[in-house]
Order: sequence, then structure tokens, then C-alpha cells
Amino acid sequence: MHIMRSIRCLIFALVMIAVSGASLAQVLVSVNFGPPALPVYEQPLCPGEGYIWLPGYWAWSPGGYYWVPGTWALAPEPGLLWTPGYWAFADDFYYWHPGYWGTVVGFYGGIPYGYGYPGAGYYGGYWRGRQFFYNRTVNNVSVTNIRNVYSQTVVNNVTTVNRVSYNGGPGGITARPTFGEQAAARQQRPPTAEQVQHERAASTNHELLASVNQGRPPVAATPKPAEFSGRGVVGARQAGAPYKAPSTAPSRAVSPTSRPEGGPGNQPSRPEIETRRVPAPRSEAPRPPSAYQRENLPRPENVPPPTREAHPQNLPHPQREARPENAPPREPGPPHRQNPPGKEPPPHNQDEERPR
Repeated sequence: MHIMRSIRCLIFALVMIAVSGASLAQVLVSVNFGPPALPVYEQPLCPGEGYIWLPGYWAWSPGGYYWVPGTWALAPEPGLLWTPGYWAFADDFYYWHPGYWGTVVGFYGGIPYGYGYPGAGYYGGYWRGRQFFYNRTVNNVSVTNIRNVYSQTVVNNVTTVNRVSYNGGPGGITARPTFGEQAAARQQRPPTAEQVQHERAASTNHELLASVNQGRPPVAATPKPAEFSGRGVVGARQAGAPYKAPSTAPSRAVSPTSRPEGGPGNQPSRPEIETRRVPAPRSEAPRPPSAYQRENLPRPENVPPPTREAHPQNLPHPQREARPENAPPREPGPPHRQNPPGKEPPPHNQDEERPR
């Protein structure tokens, strides 16, 4: 079983080489160990009106986990908000659930991405018509070039603050989607072309590999997609937790419609490569032999046959005389007396009984 799983993982690792950097919109990825913790970094200044903050996340490539920097990006159209992607543990693997656009923010694993994404919902701003209003409490905006601003304190009710970047599994976040978040997932729209380009550019940057930066990427956030150098680029202040390099790193890629059912969020079906249990054919319970079969079964020597009901030819008759079934029982007669020796009974005279 372990050998077959290893072979499948190697095959899908080869597939990952061909689809590296396309996990945002094209392919779902699963890995057998969890991603690093979220690094600590500052949000760059918002470049202008209409830009929505997209938090950074750990993605997967054949080289291992790599950091996709957080960035400001334009929404595909007014009224749309971004639901970040997240890792979730299911069936002994960590599955990546890509982010999407929608009119309502859906479930993103309870991951505390920050800057308006505390783990559930979005508090960084809202749309009013074709204008987006920014919450200055959680966003780095300048009133010089952005006038649609307001201030609202975001209260996080989570008592234990950590930088865990996955849902479920050992040490993962235990959040589960609400009915509203599940409904939002059914109305999702894919990422934009510049978002896909942003992730692909991150996958080719060797310094963004977790094995290289130890969970502290030198480019943690950018003012615009795919701009990893220049003014406004921000590096991580520190790693979210001490980085532990895994010993092995098999992964597999599955189609977008084959998301595991056991995990949280919008998961229509299980991966196609998952081994399904097929019920064994049911064998009929043995039936007791019929009376005819019992009668003709071979019996070993010196073993008495089992006692059976009412077969006069096989059972010894009770010690009583044969009589009609409903006849009353007969009174016992006097005991038979034997004549003493020398005294024989008188001969029977047949003439006495003959009628005259």
C-alpha cells in the first residue's frame, strides 16, 4: 500500500513540473506535510482607488513550498471581493483550495491572514456602487490619493493568536464553513490573469522557497502583482514559527472538480486517484438441511443418529399394548397363578358349552 502511494506521488510530482505555478486557477495540489507558518510583514501602501488587498500565502512547486507575496490588485469588476485560498488537511494529505472572486467573501479556512482577513469575513472595506471604501484601521492607505476611507476597529475573538497557515490536521485551525460561506463558494469567479502571473513569477524566484528563506521570505508583499523589486516592496520581519524542513516531500495534482469531500469548504467530490472501497460480495448464510437431506446424510460408524420426532418405523414403541387411539386404558387383571405340581386342571368339556 505504501509502495503504491509512493509511486503515485512520484507520477504526480512529474505532472507538477508541467503545471508549476498554475495552482491558483488550474490545478489542485496536495502534499503530505503542512505548509510553514505565515510570516510577519507590513502591508505596502495602496497604489490607488479600486485596488483590493490579496494576502500572501504558501504555494507548492516541485522544489517545495514557496511564498507568494501579498499584493494589491484590481478587482475584475466593481462589487467583487476576494476570498483567499487556504490549505486544509484531509485523507492524510494537505490540499490547496484556491482563492476566488465573488460578491461575498466565502470560507478561507479560518486562516488569520490579517489586514482585513481575521479568519472569517472581510473587514478591509466595502463597495458602494462603483466606489470602494477602505477601512483605514486595517489598511495602509493615504488620504492624499484615496478619499473614500473610514475607520472601524476589527475585533478578533480568537484567544490563541498564532500564524498557522492550514486548516485541520495536527495543530491546524479547526474552523468550519457556515451556510453563507458555502453558498458563496458556489458563485465564485476565477482569479485574474495578473494574479496567475504573480504566482508564476513567485514560483521561479529561488529566494521565495521555504527551504531557502526558512519561513522568512525576503519579498513578503508588493504594491502591485509580479513587481518583486523596487519601491514599496516589503520583506518579512520574521518567520511565523521556527521552520522545520521535512524529510520527504511527495505531492500530487488533481483536477479542480476532484476536491476531497472530507475537508471543509467547497468540496464537491473526492480525488479521482483515491482508493475506493468496494464491498465484497455477500455470501449466503448456510441453510439447515431439509428432512430429506437429513435422512440421507452419511453418518460415521458407532455414532447414534440424532433423535427425531415421530417416525414410528425408527422409534421404539412405548411399553404398552396396541389399541385404538381413543380407547380407555384397561384395568390390570389379577396376577397369574401357577398350579401346584401334580394337580392339572380338569379337561375342558366341550359339550358343556354347546347349546342344547
